[in-house]
Amino acid sequence: MCLAIPGKIIKIDGHRVLVKYPGETRQALAGDEPVKAGDFVMVQMGIVIKIMKPAEAKAAREAWRKFTEKDQTHLRQTQKIAK
Repeated sequence: MCLAIPGKIIKIDGHRVLVKYPGETRQALAGDEPVKAGDFVMVQMGIVIKIMKPAEAKAAREAWRKFTEKDQTHLRQTQKIAK
């Protein structure tokens, strides 16, 4: 399973875009999507599949942050039990 997190386009070069995520920046292909710098997008397998409204992107990032926090808490608890 592949999970996607919204990123923000910071640079466009033809059909190639540079997408900034929390903690990293990656290249993707815009395909036929009419993207512009500043757009929030979902990328799957290196291709922009959706342009998102800022509020939608914010909500998705917040859900992702909560999910990863729970995962990290569970991992720390598991490590304590293993010791």
